Amino acid sequence: MTEIVTNARATADYRARERALAAAASLPVEPTGEVAFHSRGRLLVVGPMEQAIEFASELVDTDLRPAVLALESPQPLSSAVAVPVLFSAGREVRAAGHLGAFRVTVRDVDAEIDVASALDRNCQRLDLVVDLGQPPLFQQEVPPLGYFPAADAGARARVREQLPELVGEFVKPRYFHYVADVCAHGRSGLQGCRRCLDACPTEAIVSLGERIEVDPNLCQGAGICATACPTGAIGYSYPNRHDLGNRLRALLRAYREAGGREAVLLLHDGECGAELLRQAAEQLPAHIIPIEIEELGSVGPEVWLSCLAYGAARVMLLDAGNLPRSVDAELEAQLATVHMVLEGLGYPAPTVAKVTPSDGAELARAASEVAMPELAPAGFAIPADKREALFLAIDHLTEQTSANHHDVIELGRGAAFGEILVDTTTCTLCMSCVSVCPARALADGVDRPLLALIEKNCVQCGLCETACPEHAITRHPRLLLEAQARARPRTLHQEAPFQCILCGKPFATASMIGRMTEKLAGHHMFQNEDALRRLKMCGDCRVKDLFESERSKTSEP
Repeated sequence: MTEIVTNARATADYRARERALAAAASLPVEPTGEVAFHSRGRLLVVGPMEQAIEFASELVDTDLRPAVLALESPQPLSSAVAVPVLFSAGREVRAAGHLGAFRVTVRDVDAEIDVASALDRNCQRLDLVVDLGQPPLFQQEVPPLGYFPAADAGARARVREQLPELVGEFVKPRYFHYVADVCAHGRSGLQGCRRCLDACPTEAIVSLGERIEVDPNLCQGAGICATACPTGAIGYSYPNRHDLGNRLRALLRAYREAGGREAVLLLHDGECGAELLRQAAEQLPAHIIPIEIEELGSVGPEVWLSCLAYGAARVMLLDAGNLPRSVDAELEAQLATVHMVLEGLGYPAPTVAKVTPSDGAELARAASEVAMPELAPAGFAIPADKREALFLAIDHLTEQTSANHHDVIELGRGAAFGEILVDTTTCTLCMSCVSVCPARALADGVDRPLLALIEKNCVQCGLCETACPEHAITRHPRLLLEAQARARPRTLHQEAPFQCILCGKPFATASMIGRMTEKLAGHHMFQNEDALRRLKMCGDCRVKDLFESERSKTSEP
């Protein structure tokens, strides 16, 4: 009887899964833009002379135009060599660019030779680069499109087959969008958040001081920048967060309405993850619902937690062993924060987990290890705003928990939630922190000396801490669970205003005037009592007093 019931349950789950996948697929997804590449087949093979010439010569009769940059000093060449050859003579070789637009240079003591121009004075860029040398010219974890490191024979054979197809026009999605106004990278010459730069495996992101810039030609859609970004300034567009959320919500609703139970969402990429799933298809339990996404790193905590709020029993990230180190490290950091939140709410932390199964049986065991309790499914749609999406999911999970939890969950260093602590004995309310806050988490008192925090907005970027001239600010990562308290301005420090000693107008604080007097006491311009006294005047009175002082000096006989 047990076996019959189990089979019936599996059949019901299977049918529910099919309906769920169909429901998700029926929803439209907003298209993203495209990035174009044009390759004319100008190929440079860099490496030891004999290997490089042999490799390039095998491609002469294709649509490619191969040439060689040999790493040795100039040597006589056989008349049988059918490709142009330059020699680096042991000098430094550098490369930059991407498919259709590579620049390779050889640096001398006082000169830089452009290899493309040296081969053909009418040629400005190279289209493809094959690198047979060690170390590779490009050091990033994921090299640019059109560049092929091929130091061993196996790699050379694979690359040789691919190259003839890389002539012509090519397009790829524009994977990201960026809103500089909410970026926490920098303000007023100070550096704050750099999570996207540290996580990007292609090094497509560079700092421009107070904002970042993403090279769309170098970006290959890893998506970890969007997951790492605490403000949502950089987002993933393939698909965007709102469209993906709508699909997942519809999928889970359809699964539930069709009688499915304990849905486990299995997020996987379309290459290695999809192949692993194909191999394990027969062993995959019916309640595991595979969700193909462009890249595993492109979906972050706001989506994971929303899926739990929508009724998923578990969310698993299928790691097929192909994650770049920087992507893996950032995913682990995000998972650590999510686990702290779930544990703080009384839920089992492994209900969101990254798994590396070797086959379907191991995947099935991982899916059955732990599950969320049955919750009333959330009705919200994942909004475009990342922070809002996170708090909608967290608030629903907070309302649904049956555990006795605290009002605050302490989080680890690096979490993008928290408060700032102010040393009121040293803070002068100069408002340097307010002026650099990119998330509008800090506010002044407008007409009174006061510093307030809206904790919901604080992303722990550290700009306020860096900007404070008195070193009065420290960050405290945590999650405040009460939504109203999180959104309400909370006073961190306030003082009575200091009044001008001449007109009585309030213009500063006593601590600020005291600190200024203390710091300027040794300055050569403040060695007399009148100069120090003017520090205690408002701007208008200070000018008047200085003018009267100068006039009295000129009127003296």
